[in-house]
This record gives sequence, C-alpha cells and structure tokens, in this order.
Amino acid sequence: MAATVFAAQGASVAAVSTTVPAVKEHLGLSATATTVLIVAVALSAGAGSFAGSAAIRRSGPVAAMRGAVLTSAIALLLIGWAPEQATVTAGYLLFGLALGGIDVSANTRATAVEHHYGRSIFASFYAAWSAGGVTAALLTAGTARLGWPPAATLTAQAALVLLLALTLRAHPLPAAPPDPATATGTPPIDLGRGLWIRLAPFGVVLLVAYVVDSTVSAWSTVYLHQTLAAALSAAPLAYAAYQVGTVTGRSCADHLVRRAGPAAVIRIATLLTAAALAGMAAAPGWPYAVLAAGCVGLGVSALAPLCLASAGRLRPGAAEAVLARLNVFNYLGVITGGAASGILGSAGHFRLAYAVPSALVLVLLLTARSFAPAQGVGGGVARTSPDW
Repeated sequence: MAATVFAAQGASVAAVSTTVPAVKEHLGLSATATTVLIVAVALSAGAGSFAGSAAIRRSGPVAAMRGAVLTSAIALLLIGWAPEQATVTAGYLLFGLALGGIDVSANTRATAVEHHYGRSIFASFYAAWSAGGVTAALLTAGTARLGWPPAATLTAQAALVLLLALTLRAHPLPAAPPDPATATGTPPIDLGRGLWIRLAPFGVVLLVAYVVDSTVSAWSTVYLHQTLAAALSAAPLAYAAYQVGTVTGRSCADHLVRRAGPAAVIRIATLLTAAALAGMAAAPGWPYAVLAAGCVGLGVSALAPLCLASAGRLRPGAAEAVLARLNVFNYLGVITGGAASGILGSAGHFRLAYAVPSALVLVLLLTARSFAPAQGVGGGVARTSPDW
C-alpha cells in the first residue's frame, strides 16, 4: 500500500507542476502571481504536514494516507476547472494541504516498513513516487499534443490519482517490532529539546535537495517553453526526464547504500547533481536541457529518502512527529527554490536559476559524515512481506 501512495503523490505533484504554463495562459496569470501560487502550495503543505501528523495519532497512517490522496484528486479538479484566479488559488492551497498530509503519513508508514525489514529500502518507495511522476508528466505532454485544455488534462490526471487511491487496502505489518512507528492511541512521546540539533544535518540536505527539486519540478516546463522555445507538448519532457532519472537512481540507491554506505552515496549524488544542474543552465536547446534534467534526477534521487530514513530512526516510536518537524526543511527548500526560480525567470534569467543551485548543492559534501551506517536499520530482520 505504501508504494501506491507514493506513486499517487508523485502523479499529483507532476500533474500540478507540468500544467503550470497551461493554467497560466488559460487564466492570464502574471509571472508574479504564478510564483506566489507555487510558494503558497509549499506554505499550505507545511500546515498539512502537521495536520497529517495529528490525523495519524487519531486515526492511524493508513486512514490519513487515504484521505490525503482523495483530497489531492479533488484539488486537481478544482485547479483545472477554476474560472478565475480566486478559485484556482483555493485549488492550489487545498492541494498543498493534501500534499503535506501525504508526506508525513506515507513517510511514517515507509519508516515502519524499513524498521520491520531491518535494512535500507526507503528509496524503493520514492522510486514509486518518481514512476507516478513520469506517468503524469507524459500524460500532460500527450494531452497538450492533442490540444486538450487544462480542465481536461487535469481531469485525466485526477482520474489517474483516484484510480491509484481505489487500490489502497489496509494490511497491518506482520510481527511488528518493538516501538512501531504506526502505533496509535498512546500518550505523546517527549522528543527532547536536542532533536532539532540532531535533525539539522539531515535538514540541510533535505532543504537543498528540495531547492533543486522545486527548481526543476515547478519551473523546468516554463524554462523550456519560455527560454528554450519548446512547444507546450515538448516542455513537460524535462520534468518527465527528471523523474525517469529519479526512478533509476532510487531503484539502485538501496543496493548502493548497503554496499558503500550512505555517506558515500551522499557524496556521489552531490557531485552528479551539481554537474547536471550546470549542464541544464548552459543547455543550448531544449533537448539538451531534457537530458540534463534526467541527470539531475539521477543525482538528487537518493538525498530525500536517506534523510527521511535516518531521521525516522531517531525516534522509532514517534516517527510521524519527527518527520513532521523534518518536513519544515522540505517546505523551506520548496519555497526558496520555487520563489527564487520564479523571480529569476520572470526577470528573464532562468539559466541563473539553475546555475545558483549547482554551486549551493556542493555544501552537502560537508554533511555526508552525519549519516548513520545503513546496517542494522531498526535492528530488525525481515520476516514476511510488509504492506507495500
């Protein structure tokens, strides 16, 4: 089930990101208004993350995931059929709330599964996220090629998310280990004042990773369309290539972590991401930018899963509370990347929007030593197949 929720979230994020130019043109939104909307999604996602944490404590992660996925589908319909700016703003805000709820509930469930298995498998869930993103991005490109309006495209995207939601089934983890991350009905656990300090290295990596992710996800379609003169049917291909890169990277990441250790994976991912972003900034045409975006996805793919898995192990019995706090860095990265890229893009400097993160990502080399060894994750041993 958890992998299905990650796929649904990836599809919904791709649906929103790849339809930004079409929605912008359809409603006549200015570049500033578009930037504000993207930042508003991140802000409301932060609120949704803490709301999702409360929902997990009250109803459990499965119910929280199901409700958040259904809400994201409704938000897609609202964005697609919005007749004016006020309605589309409400749609984006609702989507942000749902996104935050999915984040904390799905990551809590994934933490419990990894804790059960006793080895690194977190990146595999994010591979499902990326696969959903590829599917939705290609759907946007296909409907744009056919000349569909934004309402029809986002209706098709909502149908895809709903189809995934209908497959969700509650299957408890077998033989749950001590301190299960999915426990409900227990008193709140004192996380301690030092938690923020322990979260800081992971938070820095997550913040920079989502600066990169937001810059590519939210603005690559616009970058290709406005700066590199790509048609609306070709512009979403950079997002699709980015997600193909993340699928590939995340499919291999767990194996690499088990063989080389998380610190080495962080260093390799950092250098590849920096080089690929520089290539994207210097791309002479949109096909080159598509290729570079794929390499960015390959590099950045392991960063978020490793951060979330490491943070979830800090307090196994209160993973949802820890991850809700870590998500603050996530949304700060989305806000920073989305806003900065939008401002630079509206001023005609989209290339600079990719060159700056290329230098920023090198900071992550300093945090690699903070990642715990992948061996002994949760101290458990695989017994039977968990809820995927």
